[in-house]
Amino acid sequence: MAPVRWADVTDLAHAESLIADTPDYPEPGVLFRDISPLLADPAALRDVCAAMTAPFRGTFDIVGGIEARGFLLAGYIAATEGVGMLPIRKAGKLPTPAAAVTYELEYGTATIEAPGILKPGARVLLVDDVLATGGTIAAAREIIAQLGATTVGTAVILELEGLGGRAHAGDVHTVFTA
Repeated sequence: MAPVRWADVTDLAHAESLIADTPDYPEPGVLFRDISPLLADPAALRDVCAAMTAPFRGTFDIVGGIEARGFLLAGYIAATEGVGMLPIRKAGKLPTPAAAVTYELEYGTATIEAPGILKPGARVLLVDDVLATGGTIAAAREIIAQLGATTVGTAVILELEGLGGRAHAGDVHTVFTA
């Protein structure tokens, strides 16, 4: 399988222009960044996934995707890179989770789970759509470690810098920032 071509700055500018801003959603004062138009554009989706993967090419055996939009990205990247995909799910979605982590949210707690499909020592590229507060990404890295694998990198489409997610998530490769 031929590797996906690398995106250039012009391609990424087009992709970034597709991220829609919705003010006052889900509550007053919040500016929601919607990546749906980007996902609907095949060239933008290809270019963004290529940019997410570029620093990690050849270093991973499987792509971990965080539910739900991270699944879309992980599936695409896994297929184009010729590797498998690890779904990291919200609690209660797997019949027999092999690992689970509960983490703090600004309004309570959440739990994510993963199946026991990783081989010992597997190298995982973790992907999601947005880095906000960083809790979900940090919890997903913990799950990967519980399963005996290593996170070789984490990549997202968009980092919301004002929310301080890197303080919890650590090093994350981002394509765009807002």
